[in-house]
Amino acid sequence: MPHEAQPQPADELDAETVRIWSSLALAALGRARDDIDAINVYPVADADTGTNLYLTAESADRALAETLDGAAAAPASLPEAVRAWAHGALLGARGNSGTILAQLLRGVADVLGAEPEGPQAGPGGLLAHALTRAAEEAYAAVAHPVEGTMLTVAAAAARAAAAISADAGTAADVARAAHDAARAALAETPGQLAALGRAGVVDAGGCGLVAVLGALRQTLSGQEPPAEPPAGGAVPPAPRPADPCEQHEEGPAYEVIYLLEASEAAVAQLRGTLDPIGDSLVVVGGDGLWNVHVHVDDPGAAVEAGVVAGRPYRIRITHFGDERRRGRGERAQRAVVAVVRGEGLAGLCAEAGATPVLVRPGEAPATAELLDAVRRAHAREVVLLPGDTELRAAAATAAEQARAEGVRVAVIPTRSAVQGLAALAVHDPDGSFDEDVVAMTAAAGATRYGELAVAERQSFTSAGICQAGDVLGLIDGDVAVIGAGLPETAEAVLDRMLGSGGELVTLVLGPDVPDAVAERLEAYVQSGHLAVDTVTYRGGRYSAPLLIGVE
Repeated sequence: MPHEAQPQPADELDAETVRIWSSLALAALGRARDDIDAINVYPVADADTGTNLYLTAESADRALAETLDGAAAAPASLPEAVRAWAHGALLGARGNSGTILAQLLRGVADVLGAEPEGPQAGPGGLLAHALTRAAEEAYAAVAHPVEGTMLTVAAAAARAAAAISADAGTAADVARAAHDAARAALAETPGQLAALGRAGVVDAGGCGLVAVLGALRQTLSGQEPPAEPPAGGAVPPAPRPADPCEQHEEGPAYEVIYLLEASEAAVAQLRGTLDPIGDSLVVVGGDGLWNVHVHVDDPGAAVEAGVVAGRPYRIRITHFGDERRRGRGERAQRAVVAVVRGEGLAGLCAEAGATPVLVRPGEAPATAELLDAVRRAHAREVVLLPGDTELRAAAATAAEQARAEGVRVAVIPTRSAVQGLAALAVHDPDGSFDEDVVAMTAAAGATRYGELAVAERQSFTSAGICQAGDVLGLIDGDVAVIGAGLPETAEAVLDRMLGSGGELVTLVLGPDVPDAVAERLEAYVQSGHLAVDTVTYRGGRYSAPLLIGVE
């Protein structure tokens, strides 16, 4: 549990106020995390709302601490502190609830972080204005706001804060009124949202927001807020509570989250693209950086929409089948974690049931990121596909740490995404773990892999000297062909790879390679190798110009 800053009664808003609020909020969410997870039934019963809120608050608190600790010349100002806090939440927002919390903090920052202009309201009026802006911005960020959620709780808190400030209330008075109103609104949520009423619980996200507002109350009053009733006991349970995991089985299969660098105009178009293909759409942020959250059946389409809008990164794709098992307190027996370079490849792996870890060229995932993916897979047994020779050490370390947590992990030494696809094709989650690992390892090992890349400078290679702009054809990691054009070089690579036989050719096209190249290569294989089948995929952004697999 993080160290809690000790509050002192105060009626001023400064960087120290923000630091204490953040510390107390993180501690409160840490204490309530499991209870909030347990009552999570809307919008998806995946038992992670408390965890998502805590991780979002943890990211915000870490960014705030870095700003305050780094202010060597002079103490950080209130605007600097609150902006850093909101920015950290934006970067680390998890899930639907965490994304909304990030926007609530941004609304607070938009008011408390603004430069003073003209006559200023006192601390109470300023705080009330901040809470009002927070609720407004949170509603605006959600494509289809639903009452009975944390949005309702935020709005009730804002109304109460505004009413008290109008009567010249202090900042502590405003915080107390906001917290009391939030608690009352939370108790009413089961009557506003049928899913909550059936399960006999209050809204999980709203419960987390009450904890955050209780921390604000404690920060300004110096007194602990009133104890909250048990999270699930705010309303009498229904005669036959519905299994929360039955409530959304017909909903989208995947949750997609990514950070996005894009203009406001591009984000407006992105909203219009994502809204018809999914639900629970929340887009938060501003000033060129956004956090996009949506539930969809086609994760590849959601990521591609981000590519059209700008530059998406830190992409997370989660299959709700695994999350719903978690909602019932169950672990899957077995899962696969695949590291891939390419958004389209990440979507392919997710559709195959794997947990993808997307990396960009020149960037390698840290051990912690791989371990997080193993944890998110939420299985007793995990098969880890690193997809690159250079990632074997990090994969091995992550596997060792996961084993210490009781997860059985096997690392299959895949060296290319096409080997990972071959391994996924024979994956048998219902067979024995050892037999499955042997079969996947054999499939990956039997797949020769090729890659086409463009030389950045003159260099000596195993195929001779290349010049900047030459197309390099690599086979099993070594340069085998140097050519002038991609199609011609790819044909030469195919000739060599198929020279020793093969039954299936897999082509993975990069984002800038036209379909005509795939058609040409498919025809080329067919003309010289009648018994060989060809399948083609789009690697998406960040993938190599062309990957080739021969099995």
